[in-house]
Amino acid sequence: MTFALLIEALGIAPNASESGYAIDTMLEMLYWFMLLLFVGWGTFYAYVLWRFHHKKHPKALYSGAASHLPSKLEGGIAVFEVVILLSFATPLWSYRTQQFPTGLDVTHIRAVGEQFLWNFQYTGPDRKFGDRKAAYVTAANPLGMDPNDPDGKDDLTTRNEVHLPVGKPVIVDVMSKDVIHDFCIPNMRSAQDAIPGSVIPLWFTPIKEGTYDIVCAQLCGSNHSEMRGELVVESQAKYDDWFKTNYNLTHPKSKMAETPASGPTVAGN
Repeated sequence: MTFALLIEALGIAPNASESGYAIDTMLEMLYWFMLLLFVGWGTFYAYVLWRFHHKKHPKALYSGAASHLPSKLEGGIAVFEVVILLSFATPLWSYRTQQFPTGLDVTHIRAVGEQFLWNFQYTGPDRKFGDRKAAYVTAANPLGMDPNDPDGKDDLTTRNEVHLPVGKPVIVDVMSKDVIHDFCIPNMRSAQDAIPGSVIPLWFTPIKEGTYDIVCAQLCGSNHSEMRGELVVESQAKYDDWFKTNYNLTHPKSKMAETPASGPTVAGN
């Protein structure tokens, strides 16, 4: 169970990813600490206003405070912040950025931002991504898929909608076609800047079926607020049916008679 009383009270999007529990627990501790500081310093401030009101002390004292309690409190706060950083934040950051999942059950997709929408690319049955080149970008080919690359002929692309199987880890290669965007799924506690010319991966494991918002968390232009997508987390069977249906619509000459049990979007190159 996640200790997330304040998070729930503040209306933050409910967690739906495996790693989100650790993130929520750390945030909950920080929120309680900030609340404690707010109440503590606010109480001290009110006491000082009352204790040293000018009507009680018309003449200022220039000797200064004799107590060392404020310095000790500040030192204790600094120690607590270091403990939070070293014990929680740093290990969690290391786990999220350096320990990517591997294996045949990992779904690997690409998320490409542009003003003002999200394009997604899935590997086909060959489990390999096709190359992309800016020179091939057109209205009919928004991702710039290289028509001469055989690895890309069976890839599946979608716009503003991505489907994933529940309980299976996913790696998302985040990129941009124009300006800096930010691929953010609040319910999955995952976000990554999309920087032109860079491919930056993130990963998460969805654990709850449902439909979740994908937003851009970087101000990217006049229609930034409209840059929204949809993540659908569903059972493996429903995911396979969705993939096969869309694949057959976009690849009528090489229809998939049956979706492999492990799914066609297992990590490629």
